[in-house]
Amino acid sequence: MYTFTLDQGTPRRQGMNRRRALLALVACSLALPAVSVSAHSSSVRFDRGLLWRVARRGLAPSHVFGTIHLADPRVLDIPEQVTNALSRSHRYFMESRHGAPEKARLLEAAQFEDGRRLEPLIGAEAFGKLAAHLRGKLVPQAVIERMKPWAALANLTVTPEDYEGETPDQKLLALARSLKLAIDALEGIEEQIAVFEGIPAHTQVALLRHALEHRDDLVGLIEPTIQAWLKRDLAAIGAINAHIVARYPEMADHYRLLHLHVVRNRSIVMAHRLHLPLRRGGAFVAVGANHLHGEDGVLRLIEKQGYRVGRAY
Repeated sequence: MYTFTLDQGTPRRQGMNRRRALLALVACSLALPAVSVSAHSSSVRFDRGLLWRVARRGLAPSHVFGTIHLADPRVLDIPEQVTNALSRSHRYFMESRHGAPEKARLLEAAQFEDGRRLEPLIGAEAFGKLAAHLRGKLVPQAVIERMKPWAALANLTVTPEDYEGETPDQKLLALARSLKLAIDALEGIEEQIAVFEGIPAHTQVALLRHALEHRDDLVGLIEPTIQAWLKRDLAAIGAINAHIVARYPEMADHYRLLHLHVVRNRSIVMAHRLHLPLRRGGAFVAVGANHLHGEDGVLRLIEKQGYRVGRAY
């Protein structure tokens, strides 16, 4: 594991900022630009709405909420419908845990430990751009050199606010704790690591090079995504994501693989993990809104388990 050490003579505050920047790399890694290239579902019932009621006769209703993994003040005003549903629940299920042990493990996995280095994989020019960008975020050069392509890609679209601000996920977790709900996660840290490691190496490299060349385009997707989320428009989020593929069709296969690993496959696992919690009733589930939309989304997969799924907000 990479150990965090302060350079001799470095002020403690600067060292803590470095550590926070390093941890932000892994804390935000599930905010990869997982662009959907699939056609719109024929079903429009899950195109709009963030809070969904899951019901079956004889059970207390459960709820699924589509969150957004960004620390922007505009997304922190949790609607009353959501807090009310949470307060009536017995168990809270988050997408994944990001405590100190998970962050440390993810940071360890994000770096080569077998002697390989990033620069030979992506080329000197691309590496120079990446190093300049990450040094501005106080990431040490030694970490940059050993970084795996998927980890570098995860860090490119992180905004400055994501380093220190609160996300809706964190706010909901704090509220669940204040309500003394039982808390669990739908996936573990080793599963998260396997998701990223499972992306083919050539796709990781191609996506990283493309992101370095067109970072402004990717960062430009953040604001319309926030606006679509505020409007509870899941279909619009999908359409925004598809924009990048339409603009760069030569990257379509790579983005398809990214979406397969980061969104679709994980949605299937999440829905499977919810089988028993939903049968007990009274569950509140918070996952990224990207996992809700479409025939392969969590809502449709839950519906196929025999539940009535209706929009609550």
